[in-house]
Amino acid sequence: MQLSDFDFHLPEALIATRPAKPRSAARLLLAEGDTIRDLHVFDLVDIFQPGDLLVLNNTKVIPARLFGTRQRGEAVAKVEVTLLEPTPAGWRALAKPLRKVNPGETIRFSDALSAEVVEKTETDLVLAFNLTGDDFDAALNDAGAMPLPPYIAAKRPADAADRDDYQTVFARHAGAVAAPTASLHFDAPLLQALRDKGVEFVEVTLHVGAGTFLPVKVEDVTTHRMHAEWGEVTEAAAARINAAKDQGRRVIPVGTTALRLIESAAAAGRIAPWRGTTDIFIYPGYRFRITDALMTNFHLPKSTLLMLVSALMGKGRIDRIYAHAVASGYRFFSYGDASLLIP
Repeated sequence: MQLSDFDFHLPEALIATRPAKPRSAARLLLAEGDTIRDLHVFDLVDIFQPGDLLVLNNTKVIPARLFGTRQRGEAVAKVEVTLLEPTPAGWRALAKPLRKVNPGETIRFSDALSAEVVEKTETDLVLAFNLTGDDFDAALNDAGAMPLPPYIAAKRPADAADRDDYQTVFARHAGAVAAPTASLHFDAPLLQALRDKGVEFVEVTLHVGAGTFLPVKVEDVTTHRMHAEWGEVTEAAAARINAAKDQGRRVIPVGTTALRLIESAAAAGRIAPWRGTTDIFIYPGYRFRITDALMTNFHLPKSTLLMLVSALMGKGRIDRIYAHAVASGYRFFSYGDASLLIP
């Protein structure tokens, strides 16, 4: 498998910069085997069956993009920071311009929030903030902006609407710096309609990292190394997933993040309670242990997520599905439309 095998032409006009309103009004491509149907997300009530178990990622996106200033002698210089993950020494972060920021400097983001640069590498730095706990969360919420994906941020800045739009309605555990975007299509009325039909839900947590947007740089895709992300499958969640498998019910993760987590926690067809970091890389040839189907958005050319859906459906089928999506004007990426992939 070569990286070029996962390339396709995507017209710029199909990259969504705002979501559909209401959330469940987004289009839905249903691919079941070789059959493709054009529907809407609200049609999931007619597609899912009583007893289906949907796996939801309840991570919460933090306002991880910060705009600050640093003192350079008499001058004040602007710095843009994107938080990546907490470490024992502080928050690991990206910075623009990184080369001009030096250890020992203080970056001020608001009257309440500032940070000292305690470490710097060729790619990122570590910031020790002046606040911790709830005080830090409150100041970050006031000063920060939602970390929109690069292909949206290049076209417009994050605004007040993104505070809601780029967050799932079931977000509970703060820590992600990117949204589990397939889950953005669910609103309260749709969730209730599915419950009324007998569809069940179980929640897991995977804090999506900025690495999800990193390009694959090797031509031999099998040599690519994935970024690591922290996740948890509780004992109760594992028990419910195993019960569904034992009873022959479908387990359907909503989003590639939920899929990667449950597959990381699975062995021999069963899932165990799990907590830690995963760098699982799923590409054609992978044998799925838990996943029976997947709801997901449409992914970047040459991306690891395109390789993941190719592993689930087969490379030839995904080529046909994506060709149909482009020809039919589906909206792509984080704020785009959805697909339901049933092998």
